[in-house]
Amino acid sequence: MGRTSDARERILTAARTLMLSRGYSALGVAEICAAAGVPKGSFYYFFPSKEELALAVVEEHWAGQRAEWTRALAGDVPPLRRLRRLHEATEAELRAGREGCGTVTGCLLGNLALELSTRTESVRARLREIFDEQVALVAETVAEARARGEVTVSDTGAAARALVAQLEGVVLFAKLYDDPGRLDALWTDSLALLGAEESQGTV
Repeated sequence: MGRTSDARERILTAARTLMLSRGYSALGVAEICAAAGVPKGSFYYFFPSKEELALAVVEEHWAGQRAEWTRALAGDVPPLRRLRRLHEATEAELRAGREGCGTVTGCLLGNLALELSTRTESVRARLREIFDEQVALVAETVAEARARGEVTVSDTGAAARALVAQLEGVVLFAKLYDDPGRLDALWTDSLALLGAEESQGTV
């Protein structure tokens, strides 16, 4: 069982790395198996299709990312500081990724959302659910900041959607320009979106 589980994890890891660097459509099963160091038959033992593999990669990636978002937004500090902590964690991840592979690869979920926007409905549907989860996590924090009088937005759900969209957009720019520094102004822009003072979230 351990050896079988290890093969599945190697396939998932290889697929995630390749999807980040090359995208989904350009990948073939043989390339994924070669990168994972497993025979092609092992792929179809675990995944009926490449689409099913993509879903598994998305699930594993979001499980890890959800844990990071939950940690960043945990209620041990004021709400705006937690939102800033989420921005800082995102930038740190981009910088670490660039150091590891030599280029900014962006957000796997955002990359797939763009690439699969007109096809592969099962993956698109799951991505929509995940982005809705992200918005819900951020909305709770924005609502708390509003209750404390720290932000002036009237619709915390709409504000959360705008914050997540802004975050994804800036990460896309960081990938396009291969520059994590594109996130430098993100916190200031987020405060403006929320109608908060620039001194907020610094402590």
